[in-house]
Amino acid sequence: MTLQIGILYSRIRKDEKLLLSELRERDHEVIKIDVRKQEFDVGAVPEAFADLDLVVDRCLATSRSLYATTFFESYGVPVVNSHETADTCADKVKNSLALEGAGVPTPETSVAFTKETAMDAIEDFGYPCVLKPVVGSWGRLMAKIDSPDAAEAILEHKATLGHYEHKVFYVQEYVEKPGRDIRVLATDGEPVAAMVRSSDHWITNAAKGAETDVFELDDEAQELVRKASDAVGGGLLGVDLMETEDVSESHSEGSQTESGQRYTVHEVNHTVEFKALDEAVETDVASAVVDWLEKKAGADDDQLEVTV
Repeated sequence: MTLQIGILYSRIRKDEKLLLSELRERDHEVIKIDVRKQEFDVGAVPEAFADLDLVVDRCLATSRSLYATTFFESYGVPVVNSHETADTCADKVKNSLALEGAGVPTPETSVAFTKETAMDAIEDFGYPCVLKPVVGSWGRLMAKIDSPDAAEAILEHKATLGHYEHKVFYVQEYVEKPGRDIRVLATDGEPVAAMVRSSDHWITNAAKGAETDVFELDDEAQELVRKASDAVGGGLLGVDLMETEDVSESHSEGSQTESGQRYTVHEVNHTVEFKALDEAVETDVASAVVDWLEKKAGADDDQLEVTV
C-alpha cells in the first residue's frame, strides 16, 4: 500500500535525508513541505494537503512547529508529533510538570519570574545548580552556576534580553552524573535504540561534541521511557535520562540508590534528531521509525508486505 507522507521542514538535515530515503525505498509518495514557503488557510484545507495520510513535523523553529501542527490537525490530517505533544515538549516548564505529574523521576526544579525570586531559588538549591532557557535545544544557553556572583551576573544578562522567555527563570538541581547521559529514541513509548553521550564537559549533548556509544536499556530504564512518553502524549520522541549512580556498579551488583531509582528523566524531545544514534547503534533507526509511521498512517500490514 502506497502512502502519501508529508514531511514538514525548514531545512533538510541528515535526519530528514534518512527518513526520505527509507520512505522512497518503500515506494511511498513523499510530499516535502517547506514551512518557510507555505501558506496555511484558516478556512479551507489547501489542495496540496487534501490527500495526505500523515504529516511528519521536522520543523527546526518551535513557533513554526506549534502553529503548523495546529493547522494540520484542524484540517483533519494526522500529525507526528501532535500539537499537544509538541506544546508540552517544547517548553521545559510544561515538560517538567508533565513528568512530575506522571510520577516520573525528574530533577527538582523551580520557576521564578524576577531576578530576586530566581536568586532565592538558586540559594535554596545551593551551588552548583543549573539555569536553563524554557525553550531551546542542543544544550544552548544553559548555565552551571557555581557561586552567588555568577548567579547575579547570569540573571542580569537574562533579564536584559528582549524576549519574555528569558525572563522566565527555570532553575534546576545539578545532578552528579557519571560523565554521560542517555538518549533513547522511542515510538509511543517503545524504545527503538539507545546511546550514551559522554563528555568531560557537564553538558553531554551530541551537538556539543559528546562521544556516543550504544546503551542497553535495563527494565527500569525501559519503564521510565514508557512513562515519560505517556506523560507528554506519546509520539516519536527522544527521552533523555541521567544515571543517579555508577551504572556499572548497578548492573554488576544490582544496587540502587536510596530512592530505589537509578535514573532520572530530565527532558523529552519532540523533534528528535537521530543521526548520531543511527551511527552509534546497529539498529536501522530510520527503518524502525518508518515501520511505526506506516502503522500510524493506518496501513494494513498484509498490504505493506507487498511493497516493502
